[in-house]
Amino acid sequence: MDKILVPSTKKDIYESSDLVPEYKMLKTNYSPQEKILLVELRENLVNQAINSRTNNSTTNSDLLNDINNFLYLKLMKNDLDIKYDKNYLNELSNKFFQDIIGYGAIDPLIKDDSLEEIMIIGVNKPVFVYHRKYGMMKTNLIFKNEMELVELIDSIARQINRRIDQESPILDGRLIDGSRVNATIKPISADGPSLTIRKFKKDPLTIIDLIKFKTISSELASFLWLCIDGIGVKSANAIISGGTSSGKTTMLNALSSFINPKERIISIEDTLELQIPHDHIIRMETRPPNIENKGELTMNDLVKNSLRQRPDRIIVGEVRSSEAITLFTALNTGHSVFGTLHSNNARETITRLTNEPMSVPQIMISALDFIIMQNRIYKSNGESVRRISEVAEIVGVEEGTIQLNKIFQWNPETDKVENISIASKTIDEISKKSGINSEILFNEIANRQILIEYLVKNNIRSIYEVKEYIEKYYIDSDFLLNKILLNS
Repeated sequence: MDKILVPSTKKDIYESSDLVPEYKMLKTNYSPQEKILLVELRENLVNQAINSRTNNSTTNSDLLNDINNFLYLKLMKNDLDIKYDKNYLNELSNKFFQDIIGYGAIDPLIKDDSLEEIMIIGVNKPVFVYHRKYGMMKTNLIFKNEMELVELIDSIARQINRRIDQESPILDGRLIDGSRVNATIKPISADGPSLTIRKFKKDPLTIIDLIKFKTISSELASFLWLCIDGIGVKSANAIISGGTSSGKTTMLNALSSFINPKERIISIEDTLELQIPHDHIIRMETRPPNIENKGELTMNDLVKNSLRQRPDRIIVGEVRSSEAITLFTALNTGHSVFGTLHSNNARETITRLTNEPMSVPQIMISALDFIIMQNRIYKSNGESVRRISEVAEIVGVEEGTIQLNKIFQWNPETDKVENISIASKTIDEISKKSGINSEILFNEIANRQILIEYLVKNNIRSIYEVKEYIEKYYIDSDFLLNKILLNS
């Protein structure tokens, strides 16, 4: 197996002579004889696939068995004078297997869950990665042959049933493991083929992780939980807005755990990224046109279709075009909505929504409750952190201008997300519709904060653990809180 070395401490990185630290891949080299065997094996498997009508049903175990048999015949039968160790045969079979079913030279990078992004920017240039802990790094992997890189991109395109050629020089899709992939070839990328793979953690970050990372405070998380749940009378709607790679999707995924387990959710994405631990959810994905330019399903098509499926909550992976009007029409007819949008601040979010290509009528915007701004903030040492920079309520329209009420804001001096509100329109509306006094609602927020802080303190953070405790809270909050307080 390929070995990967990364710096073990921050000190290791910054003592490096290079500004960008190196991610070292220590690759196990094949011997000249093994390289010849691998070439012969590939040809053998291609011939088998051509001659067999049932190759589509071949399983991984069948393939591994075929490789093992091939090596046995080649090494044991043709070289009777040499006794090969059985363990060596099994090890070589596994190496060849990984080489054939994987992603060639970048396979170890794809398997490394500590990486967020893999970036190939052409031939004779290092492959770059974005490490979850160390940030941008350059690897010691360099593609020296353009054809090798083109073949890798072609292989990925075939796996995901997409095409990439001079007529369609852009590839956009997702790998089998859910990673998002984008590739370009000439003439779009003048310097040669490029490949970008955005990876998602197998164990996704939860609201507990984000509190520990200081992306969000336990107070804000508890406040949003009550508003998202709405005590069953008014579920809050929210747009999570921010720049590229600011953590919008991660935050959307984390906050989705606060949706009442009784709700029916429909999620709509260009590329399936959300991992929502909810029992009643329908996941839908857009589809590009086929080779004949037919069969396209846009985000707007899927949003319209979702309204016929009696959703309690519609979640849109990224709002960017005409689907915004359909979404806000749904908002104004009583549906609850979550979504993400590219923007730099709350006011700019409103501007983007009300102008081309979204063109949402200003009167419809007031149906939205929250704009949650998420930013990627760079420190002086080169590291970056993700923070909720502000949470603003939409409180109405005055003299043609949408009015915002900022209720939480990140303080760069203390590195904390602080409550700066005097009052909350959303809490007032929940109070009126439920008949529950606002003071009691704030006590309820405090109780939920006790549970959240207990989970943080005890590192109870997986999506299923968080889901289990939230469901226990809905079943009998008094029993659960008493149990927590007794154990504190």
